Amino acid sequence: MLFNYLKISIRNFRKQRLFSGLNILGLGIGIAAVWLMVLYVADELSYDRFHAKADRIYRVTQEAEWATGSFKLAPTSPPFAPALQNEYPEIEKTVRISAEGGGKIRFGEKQVDAHDIFFTDATVFDIFSYPFLYGNPATALREPQKIVLTKTLATTIFGNASKAMGQTVFFSNNFPNVVSGVIDDIPTNSHLVFSALRSLPPDFTGGWQEGDMYTYLLLKEGTDAKKLEAKFPTFYTKYLQKYIADTDYHMNLQPLTSIHLHSDLEFEIGAKGNIKTVYIFSAIALLILVIACINYMNLYTARSLKRVREVGVRKAIGSQRFQLIGQFLTESFMMTILAGFVGFLLAKAALPFFNQLAEKSLSLDFHDNSIATVAIGAAFLLLIGLLSGLYPALMLSGYRPVVALKGQLGSQTGGTGFRQSLVVFQFAATVVMIACSGIVYRQIRYVNHKDLGFNKDQVLTFHVDKNEVRTQVGALKGKLEQNPVIESAAAASNPIGNNNIGSAALFVETNQGEIPSTTQMTQRFMADADYLRTMEIKLLQGRDFDKNSAADLSGSVLVNEALAQKQGWANPIGKRLRYPADKDGNMKELTVVGVTKNFHIYSLQHKIEPLLIQLAPPQEQDNMYVRINAAKTTEALAYIREVYKTFDAEARPEFQFLDENFAKQYQAEQRQGNVLLAFAILAILIACLGLFGLAAFAAEARTKEIGVRKVLGASVQDVVLMLSKDFVKLVLVAIVIGTPVAIYAMNKWLQNFEYRETLSWWVFALAGIIAIVIALATVSSQALKSALTNPVKALKAE
Repeated sequence: MLFNYLKISIRNFRKQRLFSGLNILGLGIGIAAVWLMVLYVADELSYDRFHAKADRIYRVTQEAEWATGSFKLAPTSPPFAPALQNEYPEIEKTVRISAEGGGKIRFGEKQVDAHDIFFTDATVFDIFSYPFLYGNPATALREPQKIVLTKTLATTIFGNASKAMGQTVFFSNNFPNVVSGVIDDIPTNSHLVFSALRSLPPDFTGGWQEGDMYTYLLLKEGTDAKKLEAKFPTFYTKYLQKYIADTDYHMNLQPLTSIHLHSDLEFEIGAKGNIKTVYIFSAIALLILVIACINYMNLYTARSLKRVREVGVRKAIGSQRFQLIGQFLTESFMMTILAGFVGFLLAKAALPFFNQLAEKSLSLDFHDNSIATVAIGAAFLLLIGLLSGLYPALMLSGYRPVVALKGQLGSQTGGTGFRQSLVVFQFAATVVMIACSGIVYRQIRYVNHKDLGFNKDQVLTFHVDKNEVRTQVGALKGKLEQNPVIESAAAASNPIGNNNIGSAALFVETNQGEIPSTTQMTQRFMADADYLRTMEIKLLQGRDFDKNSAADLSGSVLVNEALAQKQGWANPIGKRLRYPADKDGNMKELTVVGVTKNFHIYSLQHKIEPLLIQLAPPQEQDNMYVRINAAKTTEALAYIREVYKTFDAEARPEFQFLDENFAKQYQAEQRQGNVLLAFAILAILIACLGLFGLAAFAAEARTKEIGVRKVLGASVQDVVLMLSKDFVKLVLVAIVIGTPVAIYAMNKWLQNFEYRETLSWWVFALAGIIAIVIALATVSSQALKSALTNPVKALKAE
């Protein structure tokens, strides 16, 4: 019987090539979308799970809230790890990681830029699983000035990774590191991505006021992380209370495998994902598949009018309903399997483009899990075939044989309202995706063009590696500004736009002139006296730094509007700020000499926070800011390199433009917009395939009516309008339904930004117009074909 089902199915496919092809292609596109999204989601969910002890690894994070502010931080202070190890026997190992180990690496005459290098403790290999190609993980970082390279970096420096062991490489200021190991490259699905690890000194402690270390714990087998976390308040009382008093402070244990997708902390060590994005993309992929399945049901049920006599004949000669259902489900399964094959080929072809959009390196190679993957894929296709084919099978097999043989189906054909509702659903989803894509791109454009409080255009930054050059920054700036292609130059401690500039717990004088006993976290930035001028930041009150003033270097500070307003200062000039200057808690006092206009340090996802700017000592002037002539960029870059070589002959400065730094902060949102647009195009394509099929069927079903109308004088335009208007009505209903859904979704998405574009009505109107134009273009092609058909052909059999 199954062979008979297959033979009949193949015959029907041949008889209905157009509709079969449309169904297979539409369903194949939907399956391809799901293939791609399954790869994406699986990759996102796999982060950090390759570590053998991943289920026992936790990161220590901290959060606090007080009357005037709050913080949620990924980094901690250097003493956390050893203190926790001593306090709690539940902790098997601890490790500290700092992202400040990168720079230029020199070996002989070769110089390599490697900024993704971490300082860490020797215990890092006891906790994390990094396979060694050469060297011993137990001893690799036990001694100072040791470095473990990844295979790629070792190959880049030495030509072959096997030649790296025991070699000495030099960082800035001729600081030597001996290569003690080579490990395999870090998997891309890791929140810790680096090219090398450098050893921290064994006796390194640091101060509790510092906040640039990431602390990881390996808990002993059977340890309950929540119970351990409940003990941390005593740790705060013993070690931290004197530094962070009168706050609602908490230390938390964050599971390693949740860091990538579930972290909402500030100052992450690397780029992070978002579980909401995973949910959104998964929902979109499933929506695409649902649209494809809807197409299948729509076209199948619409074509049922061509097969009712077949059903009548089969029932008349004794076929049972379950046999007819089996026949139609067999056709559905065959079509789904073909669509699955087409979908796989489409996914394979689209994968490079998708990887570029999502910034991934995904692969459709099955490798070790090929049997399980094929089994899951087959089950998935069978489920799609069942869900897509069950309704048409039940409907077709339910016709009464006498009525079916006469072709007088009347109300039994039903399904018209159902098919129309499915078309509405398809186009409502399409309208939502088109509108959302438009809003995402408008928001990205808005944040890239919004006034940041300074002029970011044509400002480049580069790092000053050597301390001896930092002491000559004044001379370097003077020489640069001798050429008219350089408009101005300054130095600071960090390039803004993509860095954690640092913060400090300050005792800030009140408006009444009192220094309170509680601190508040404030962002702190080090810059020279030319910074405001170079960046074109407006000074609202007071004065700028005096580069020749020793008092300014030791005790003067600029603050931004946000800090002055938060403190409620009537006159900010002369106000005092104090902070612990060393690990012994000795206080340093600063005096406000000026107030700047608010300007953005980070992306527009973050609000402008209170900020103080201190005059940078020479060792902190390690990032140059140079404003260049917009018309002579190439000449300016060449001149900067030429001048810099007179201060550091070996240097090869890497230039970064500030506008690009800020633009990089929106890469995740840009990816979301790109993927959303790609899937919107897929949804449009699938919807058009379905609409084309329905329009072809509608035109075929009304062939005689069209012939009569043309004989009675109807024009081509009249016939096209008659066949198109019903579909346009459905699209209008879809617009009415889809618009509020898109508005709600985009309002939720825009909450990720502190500064956002307003939702403009014309974006949704444009999405609706696009949907109508697409629908008209799709339907009109079939309508025009029917309208131009000679009416004699339609009526000759009457």
